[in-house]
Amino acid sequence: MDHAALRRRLDAATAGLEAPFAVVDLDAFDANAADMVRRAGGTPIRLASKSVRCVALLRRALERPGFAGVLAFTLPEALWLARQGFEDVVVAYPTADRHAVGELAADARLRERVTVMVDDVAHLDLLADATGSDPVALPDATGSDPVALRVCLDLDTSWRPLGGRVRIGARRSPLRTPAQAAALARAALDRGLVVDGVMAYEAQVAGVGDAPPGKRLYGTALRAVQAGSMRELRARRAAVVAAVRGVVPDLRFVNGGGTGSLERTAAEPAVTELGAGSGLFGPTLFDGYRAFRPRPAALFALPVVRRPGPGVATVLGGGYPASGAAGRDRLVSPFLPDGLRLDGQEGAGEVQTPVLGAAADGLRIGDRVWARHAKAGELCERFAALHLVAGDEVVETVPTYRGEGQTFL
Repeated sequence: MDHAALRRRLDAATAGLEAPFAVVDLDAFDANAADMVRRAGGTPIRLASKSVRCVALLRRALERPGFAGVLAFTLPEALWLARQGFEDVVVAYPTADRHAVGELAADARLRERVTVMVDDVAHLDLLADATGSDPVALPDATGSDPVALRVCLDLDTSWRPLGGRVRIGARRSPLRTPAQAAALARAALDRGLVVDGVMAYEAQVAGVGDAPPGKRLYGTALRAVQAGSMRELRARRAAVVAAVRGVVPDLRFVNGGGTGSLERTAAEPAVTELGAGSGLFGPTLFDGYRAFRPRPAALFALPVVRRPGPGVATVLGGGYPASGAAGRDRLVSPFLPDGLRLDGQEGAGEVQTPVLGAAADGLRIGDRVWARHAKAGELCERFAALHLVAGDEVVETVPTYRGEGQTFL
């Protein structure tokens, strides 16, 4: 990558804007989307909205063959998207929002478009309570024919080697075995709910880079662990899906994977679709993968406001840490000009961020430092708009979720 040329292009395209602001480089965004489709090998990708958080860019990705449907992160968000015309929205996480469930239950069009995640009988009871004793015949505010609530079963994908004494993976669902999944499917049917799909997201592979910079031995061990985890999950996922299909023969979808595991998960016959979105923006999280390297598409510009001394410049803001366990890998990364780094003592601050390196001596008050976020969609919680750059010009400015007054988490 020619960092100097990229910096000149971005600076020229945004010359009329006052930093701080965020951009999405459409050339990189579209290239990343095409590469994700290639890696999926014909398996459709359900677009993870949490990783984008911008309606205009959700639509842009979904216009591309190979992407189909939305994987939302909250039920209120899913209802909001469905009302804007998104027709197939699966909520990736269970909900305890009774008000939102009531909205869903009262509108047949929403019930046709939205599928709710469950992994516990308590989730089923919450949904059934919102619909009464006969969900299929519940009243409908739109005057359309009634439609039962749809649910997706969320499977625990963690690996439990050494007889279960070790756990590798996210602490998500308690649903683990074929018998447990089949029992929950039957319990859902008993409550008048439609079992629409099964989801199994292997976070320990899809969201953890297998080649962490500067950690060669750790990377070797990590790849071995990930390989073992995928071997176990491949067999268990197939058995769970078979058990659920024994209860629900017309199961609509089986979702798995993420940006970091598209090829591996797509190779499983039991999986009918993938879930991914972060790869579109190309955050620093994906700098530690061997099999692929997305282009940095989502960037933000911070103005230089101080020059404290040789080899250091201070920019306004920048304290946008990513979620997860606290660590340096959760901080923003100075990107352009090339050769800058954060100060080990100050890190990235709410009101100012010092950046160090020889490149700092070439910066003047009012110049820009371009930075990247550690994750994808979380950047959009800091900015009301994204300036879309194509070539050397801003072709459109579009609102983020926050810019539309929506704050779902």
